Amino acid sequence: MYAIVRNGSKQYKAEVGSVIKFEKLDKAVGEKVEFEVVLYSDDNGIVVGTPVVENVTVIGEVVAQDKFRKVIVYKYKAKKNERRKQGHRQPFTAVKIETIAAK
Repeated sequence: MYAIVRNGSKQYKAEVGSVIKFEKLDKAVGEKVEFEVVLYSDDNGIVVGTPVVENVTVIGEVVAQDKFRKVIVYKYKAKKNERRKQGHRQPFTAVKIETIAAK
């Protein structure tokens, strides 16, 4: 059993027990989060939402608030002695999926 959940403009595959790294959510560690379900699959088949599946909920618990590894952005213009080095670390929220429940 799995579900495709939507958070912001991205979609993620959620299975019970999996840990998913979402873009930063305004939740503290230990809080519960509920997600919109776009697609739901179980033994009976697949249900696709228009745009979301009614009567199906995915609930997870926030495990961590952290940042990804640093990405180095290096720009330069040839023959102009123009260089720029910049680093970026994207914040994320790790959520452990606890239940996928169909009502």
